Amino acid sequence: MKSMLRISSTSALDTPIERCRILFADQLNLARGKYVPMSEAAKGHARLCVGTYAVTYDKQMVAAPSGGVVEGLPDMEIAFDPDDLRKGWEPGTAIALGDLRDDRGPFPLCGRSALKRAIAAWRERGLEPMVGIELEAYIFQRAEDGSWVPYDTPGAFVYGTGPFSDPAGLIDDIWATAAACDLPIESINAEFDAPQFELTLRYADALKAADDAFLFRQMAREVLYRRGYLLSFLPKPFADKAGSGLHFNLSFRDAGGANVFAEDAETGQCGPIMGGAIAGLLKHHRALTGIMAPLTNSYSRLQPASLSGYWANWGHDHRSVTVRISGEKGPAARMEHRLADCAASPYFALAALLQAALLGVERGCEPPPPETADGLENVSTTVHAPGNLGEALDALEQDRELVEAIGAELVANYIGVKRHEIEELASRSAEEQIAYYLHYI
Repeated sequence: MKSMLRISSTSALDTPIERCRILFADQLNLARGKYVPMSEAAKGHARLCVGTYAVTYDKQMVAAPSGGVVEGLPDMEIAFDPDDLRKGWEPGTAIALGDLRDDRGPFPLCGRSALKRAIAAWRERGLEPMVGIELEAYIFQRAEDGSWVPYDTPGAFVYGTGPFSDPAGLIDDIWATAAACDLPIESINAEFDAPQFELTLRYADALKAADDAFLFRQMAREVLYRRGYLLSFLPKPFADKAGSGLHFNLSFRDAGGANVFAEDAETGQCGPIMGGAIAGLLKHHRALTGIMAPLTNSYSRLQPASLSGYWANWGHDHRSVTVRISGEKGPAARMEHRLADCAASPYFALAALLQAALLGVERGCEPPPPETADGLENVSTTVHAPGNLGEALDALEQDRELVEAIGAELVANYIGVKRHEIEELASRSAEEQIAYYLHYI
């Protein structure tokens, strides 16, 4: 058998590797997959049921397009390179990330494949998308009655570090495990509300950035759950606290490896790539919301004056806009897209982001003037995110240009499942909806 090793013969926990955990993100951003012995992993593929794409969080089977229900729930396959496994965080376990396929070839509902298509479209222009991902999350602990309550961090504050922000040392556990698994952390700190944390991963090419974010989120949740805590990336778990977002920091490298945004950052002007990308993101803002804010709970976070990406606007080093042009210059120049939350699949969301930006560049679109008001009580635009998930799905469905760019079959399936989810939750209170999502997000 091949060594299958870009990893060593021991796991991140220094135990012999005996099994492989094959993983992929579905349209609900659930980490689906299976464990197989290493002898099976050597084959580079495993079979699964297409019906994975026909269920809600509540395990309700939905006759969503391409979900396989009316076809008798046929098989699909996940394919991966057995020589390119990643370190796992469980004893004796390696990780395989793969792409889904069926008899036609690439499975059209695969978010990772959709991201690869978006990356390829930018590469045809001689540009490599580079992405840094910031995640926000709250930590819960068990109360005496067994319910989940906020982790007790009475001394926490924004940009807090150390025991007053994290008395149980939970961030230490996440950091050490990430380091052992080669998941590249850039920074971690307490966020605005306790017990909320910001977890930022290092810049990478778009596919690696999405892979790292997917694995990091799952790893962090599992590490804390084994300690008796729940790390929740739910967009608005508390009505009286700030929401949690997912920010994509985006730039492009040319064939020589130079950041094409560097000159824009130096001059304060928008060249054709930055300007077109901004314009595309704002033009497709309402449709993007349907993918990037994928829960009924997302719209409790996505409100005006919330620093959440509600308005279709942009600005220079301005945190009240959706597309923020960072104040950093040179190789670090970038734009930050602030609309999404962590319930969104990083693959699906980033594919949509890159395709919307590319449409703006290809159409020669120009952005509106930058936001110069405070973006809280005063805003220079009237265009904003839809008011709820149903309206956001309507906007996505109607934006045929973006849908075709992302993948019409993928989007149709996603909308079908999500519309059923809305029906499931229609009669439930806000608290009941949070309980519905809490253990999955």
